[in-house]
Amino acid sequence: MNYYKYPRTLHLPWSPGYSDDDIAMDHCDSFTGKEVVITEKLDGENTTMYRDNIHARSVDSRQHPSRNWVKRLHGEIRNLIPEGWRLCGENVYAQHSIIYNNLISYFYLFSIWDDNNRCLNWQQTLEQANQWGLATPHVLYLGEWNEKLVRDLKINTLQSEGYVVRLAASFHYDEFSQAVAKWVRAGHVTSDEHWMHKPIIPNKLAPSTLMDSSERA
Repeated sequence: MNYYKYPRTLHLPWSPGYSDDDIAMDHCDSFTGKEVVITEKLDGENTTMYRDNIHARSVDSRQHPSRNWVKRLHGEIRNLIPEGWRLCGENVYAQHSIIYNNLISYFYLFSIWDDNNRCLNWQQTLEQANQWGLATPHVLYLGEWNEKLVRDLKINTLQSEGYVVRLAASFHYDEFSQAVAKWVRAGHVTSDEHWMHKPIIPNKLAPSTLMDSSERA
């Protein structure tokens, strides 16, 4: 069984959160003439689930109490995941820079990869998420790429980290850098101390959620 680190997402050329440690696209030609989906970028921890494993962005990530909830979720759905497939999403249990007060889940699925290392198209992703009872990020735009429209998107940077653009069609893992990009607010990380070294403060779920969180608390 192969395990994969989630690839680094390049910044869009106009992303204000770009720093010296990041990589930005020189242009957006790979999106031109293609259908894209733009979703809210959640402020959490990248998490990958397989039938037999779960890890944060790095395959060798260690145990941390903020991952307990999503690990319990994995235990409940792991047998639904086809052999060789993996689910990638955001673990938003712990507060980072943005505080959430109305989440529908502590895990938001944003991509599914099959046993050929291809990312399912967006419609397939939504269908599988619905079948498995998993939340997905809020969609800001779905349609043909329009750079002016995307540049003009209004983002409340007090409540959102930014947005992610991906091709709505399926693409291979090796094509990731040309299929996915992000816009991140300026000064996103405002603390010198990493969130993993601070006391865990859970984000808040909405009164009515997709899943009964009490069993995973």
